[in-house]
Amino acid sequence: MSFLKHNDFNIKYVVDGDLKSDKEIIILVNGIMMSTLSWEIFKESLSENNTLIRFDMVDQGESSKSDTNYTLDLQVEVLNSLINELKLEKVNLVGISYGASIALKYSIKYPTTVKKIILANGVAKTSPWLKAIGDGWNQVSESRNGLAYYNISIPYIYSPKFYTENIEWMEERKKILVPLFSNPLFLDSMVRLTKSAETHDTTNSLHIITANTLIISSEYDFLTPPFEQKYLNENIKGSKLIHLPNAGHASMYEDPELFTTIILGFINSTNIPKII
Repeated sequence: MSFLKHNDFNIKYVVDGDLKSDKEIIILVNGIMMSTLSWEIFKESLSENNTLIRFDMVDQGESSKSDTNYTLDLQVEVLNSLINELKLEKVNLVGISYGASIALKYSIKYPTTVKKIILANGVAKTSPWLKAIGDGWNQVSESRNGLAYYNISIPYIYSPKFYTENIEWMEERKKILVPLFSNPLFLDSMVRLTKSAETHDTTNSLHIITANTLIISSEYDFLTPPFEQKYLNENIKGSKLIHLPNAGHASMYEDPELFTTIILGFINSTNIPKII
């Protein structure tokens, strides 16, 4: 675990593997509620034949908290500072949800740095639907009621089938998350993170992306529905789209083995000639 300085922020990052090797470099870009710890179950598999980098953005995990609102542009520059700090020339980005927005914006601003991108449950633009959901989270956060915040957010992140069939696991998650969701510092950070995505809009810039792009969509994603990923697929040249049946927004947790297989298969594949 290390920290880098970005403006007045201390940014936590973790490197699993050797930066000096010729292995592929995978940078994981967190979803809005995530931190470096959220990827622990994936660490061993993803770093076995790759160099894996995880980091907490501003207002996440052990990185500094902001005292003012900001936009996603701040997080894009945090990612760029990390890449510069580690002297990386080419990287592969794996972003989920909020992290997919960061990966998109980074790939548009710094297209020559990105080799491949995986965008899981992402959107080109924050829709009125998604903003309204974020507004609901933020209004509930004012109550400082951790259980209420849990109930307004977590059940909708998973598919109904997964939630129902894994209710014991979900109840254990609740025991961990409710105290966190009762913490005013966490809730204030979540408000700023949510607000930072309100103006997200890459619809007129997707054509700039030159990296090989894979888009992951989930059948029962109620936050970023499949039509959002279809739009990305139709507007990012040469991109590929995978649709996961029965999965919700938290597809990585619903089927971690499949999620890992998709990442490794895409990142570590070489140029395979098309059959004509």
